[in-house]
Amino acid sequence: MPASAPTAPRSLIVLALVALYLIWGSTYLATKIALGVWPPFLLSSMRYLVAGTVLYGAMRLSGAAAPSRQDWGRAAVVGLCLPVFGNGGTTFAQQYIPSGMTALLVASVPMYLALLGWASGLTPRPNAKVLLGLVLGIGGLLLLLKTDSTAPVLIPGHALLGIVAVLIGSFMWAVGSLYSREKPVSGSPFIGVGMQMLCGGFYLLLIGLLHGEASSFQVDNVPLKIWGALAYLVTFGSIIALSAYVWLLRVVEPALAGTYAFVNPVVALLLGWLFANETLNTGMLGGAALIVAAVALLVLGGKQPQPRKLA
Repeated sequence: MPASAPTAPRSLIVLALVALYLIWGSTYLATKIALGVWPPFLLSSMRYLVAGTVLYGAMRLSGAAAPSRQDWGRAAVVGLCLPVFGNGGTTFAQQYIPSGMTALLVASVPMYLALLGWASGLTPRPNAKVLLGLVLGIGGLLLLLKTDSTAPVLIPGHALLGIVAVLIGSFMWAVGSLYSREKPVSGSPFIGVGMQMLCGGFYLLLIGLLHGEASSFQVDNVPLKIWGALAYLVTFGSIIALSAYVWLLRVVEPALAGTYAFVNPVVALLLGWLFANETLNTGMLGGAALIVAAVALLVLGGKQPQPRKLA
């Protein structure tokens, strides 16, 4: 770890990691529950507008400086890539494919990051472990593409549409992640996250309205269970887990913070099987094993050795 990185109690690091593993892994099931009533883009819009307002407002009230026009421009780009394509795409896809399969496909993000980072010159050339991880990951994705799931979905018969939406969303998530690394919002990273969520929520609202979702949605008909799922996505999925991730990036090596990428799919698969009647067939289990192994190699194999300190 770099010498400038702040130290943190081991117990807090473990708590933050567990929060990422369980919370982000469980948001797929919460999203599936909320989609029982909410249309996909309005659901994502509400999630990010509320979470962004709370986080941005809290940071400004605590004394954070007002962002510049350039900062808002950068936040708008990241908001398009992450909340809109990343979360909006996966939420849209969960109408057509099971939540567990969605989580497995989202695990393609580290593969995109490795390839795009190398192609853009932001990261070193992939080593043998990373290349093996890419091969295994592609094999896992191909296996999932050939797997016919019998799990219940909201709109059956269009699994390929859901798969393509997740893969495009994951690609754009990787693009936005690299952009935010090179063009960060000045000041606190937390106010930057709030700005990105506000921009993304506004985009998603426009998309939902253009998609005609408002005409078929009645907010008065939303039951308490669905409001609970939305509240969970806003509070835990967006505010708590994302804040924990940003904090972890400051106090531990990125490779350790990135381990959520191969734990979340396992959590999502188990929760979907336990609570949403989602099946675990041989094809899905095989694809899961390949993708989890691939992401582990990509995250841990791409870890760069730290220079030794001089005595």
